[in-house]
Amino acid sequence: MNKWFELILGVILLVGTVALVLPGMPLDSWGFAAWTVLKGGLTWIVALLGLILIILGISEIKG
Repeated sequence: MNKWFELILGVILLVGTVALVLPGMPLDSWGFAAWTVLKGGLTWIVALLGLILIILGISEIKG
Protein backbone atom coordinates (compact mmCIF):
# COMPACT_ATOMS: atom_id res chain seq x y z
CA MET A 1 0.00 0.00 0.00
CA ASN A 2 0.99 3.59 -0.44
CA LYS A 3 2.80 4.97 2.60
CA TRP A 4 0.69 8.15 2.60
CA PHE A 5 -2.53 6.15 2.41
CA GLU A 6 -1.40 4.02 5.36
CA LEU A 7 -0.48 7.11 7.36
CA ILE A 8 -3.77 8.90 6.68
CA LEU A 9 -5.81 5.76 7.36
CA GLY A 10 -3.96 5.22 10.64
CA VAL A 11 -4.62 8.80 11.75
CA ILE A 12 -8.30 8.54 10.84
CA LEU A 13 -8.71 5.27 12.74
CA LEU A 14 -6.85 6.59 15.79
CA VAL A 15 -8.75 9.89 15.94
CA GLY A 16 -12.06 8.12 15.32
CA THR A 17 -11.46 5.63 18.10
CA VAL A 18 -10.41 8.29 20.59
CA ALA A 19 -13.40 10.44 19.66
CA LEU A 20 -15.83 7.56 20.21
CA VAL A 21 -14.55 6.58 23.66
CA LEU A 22 -14.30 10.06 25.17
CA PRO A 23 -16.77 10.83 27.95
CA GLY A 24 -20.13 11.93 26.56
CA MET A 25 -19.67 10.07 23.28
CA PRO A 26 -21.62 6.96 22.18
CA LEU A 27 -19.05 4.41 23.39
CA ASP A 28 -17.86 6.04 26.61
CA SER A 29 -18.58 2.90 28.68
CA TRP A 30 -16.50 0.90 26.21
CA GLY A 31 -13.68 3.37 26.72
CA PHE A 32 -13.63 2.66 30.46
CA ALA A 33 -13.54 -1.10 29.80
CA ALA A 34 -10.75 -0.69 27.24
CA TRP A 35 -8.75 1.45 29.69
CA THR A 36 -9.13 -1.23 32.38
CA VAL A 37 -7.89 -3.95 30.01
CA LEU A 38 -5.01 -1.73 28.90
CA LYS A 39 -3.90 -1.13 32.49
CA GLY A 40 -3.95 -4.87 33.14
CA GLY A 41 -1.99 -5.52 29.96
CA LEU A 42 0.61 -2.92 30.86
CA THR A 43 1.04 -4.58 34.24
CA TRP A 44 1.77 -7.91 32.58
CA ILE A 45 4.16 -6.33 30.07
CA VAL A 46 6.15 -4.62 32.84
CA ALA A 47 6.27 -7.84 34.88
CA LEU A 48 7.44 -9.90 31.89
CA LEU A 49 10.01 -7.26 30.96
CA GLY A 50 11.40 -7.44 34.51
CA LEU A 51 11.56 -11.23 34.29
CA ILE A 52 13.37 -11.06 30.95
CA LEU A 53 15.88 -8.56 32.34
CA ILE A 54 16.54 -10.79 35.35
CA ILE A 55 17.12 -13.80 33.08
CA LEU A 56 19.45 -11.78 30.85
CA GLY A 57 21.34 -10.53 33.92
CA ILE A 58 21.78 -14.07 35.23
CA SER A 59 23.03 -15.27 31.85
CA GLU A 60 25.55 -12.37 31.79
CA ILE A 61 26.85 -13.38 35.23
CA LYS A 62 27.25 -17.02 34.16
CA GLY A 63 28.92 -16.11 30.87
